[in-house]
Amino acid sequence: MAIERCTVRAARPDDADALIGMMRALAAFEGYLTQFRATAGDLRARAFGRDAQCGMLVAQGDDGALAGYAVWLVQPFTYDLRPTVILKELFVDTAYRRDGIASHLLARLRCEGERIGAGQVTWLVLPVPDGGLD
Repeated sequence: MAIERCTVRAARPDDADALIGMMRALAAFEGYLTQFRATAGDLRARAFGRDAQCGMLVAQGDDGALAGYAVWLVQPFTYDLRPTVILKELFVDTAYRRDGIASHLLARLRCEGERIGAGQVTWLVLPVPDGGLD
């Protein structure tokens, strides 16, 4: 199910149901699905609006389906007195992998970092579980 073209944009509250589905898939992959508690309502309350606790980007195909997402946080300043963008989650649905979607999400995240004057973008990742990546 390759995407001819995808648009990376800021997530919207009406994306919450699809996002929760992808977040559950990531939780299953990373081995914490039994502890996963977030709902679409939780996501709408915490990720959108004036008091948003994170930034979210989505990759959307021409068909309107969401193919992936990125969740990011901002640390207000570190040693250089500039904000640091911290990539918290990056996920591409298995049906859309190997189409460059993760690269598009990362490029847009870099633009978000530049927009807020960040000194760096960081990403902490887990080790690959036995069996490797799909």
